[in-house]
Amino acid sequence: MVKAVCVLNGDVSGTVYFEQNSETGPVVVTGEVKGLSKGKHGFHVHEFGDNTNGCTSAGAHFNPLKLDHGAPDSEVRHVGDLGNIEADVAGGVTQVNIQDCQISLSGPNNIVGRTLVVHADPDDLGVGGHNLSKTTGNAGARIACGVIGLAQV
Repeated sequence: MVKAVCVLNGDVSGTVYFEQNSETGPVVVTGEVKGLSKGKHGFHVHEFGDNTNGCTSAGAHFNPLKLDHGAPDSEVRHVGDLGNIEADVAGGVTQVNIQDCQISLSGPNNIVGRTLVVHADPDDLGVGGHNLSKTTGNAGARIACGVIGLAQV
């Protein structure tokens, strides 16, 4: 079993945990984000674990296969495309509960050392028709981020 953790900071805050029971099994992503506006917010792993210039220095979505942006259940997607998290109430606590089979805590799709980003707007999952749909999901500004690091097992 491998575990990782990310502490999110920015306009909102939170803590997100990643757990993988086997090298080929899904990664379970759980945690909470505090202070989001009501509605959906893009939720992605970005390529670099660099937050020296805030969330901007995290680079683009983690996309080692050089594919178009898509939904978490799409065949064509960035490895780092985790879709949306949804705040039921403005300013409250949003629960994160995702299982994903493309990200990993080891191997070529390893997300440890990369940045998790929460966006201001909904991710259109690559089908919004906007010129940013196929690259970012048109998810808007980066409102919180943090580097994903190994956690104690």
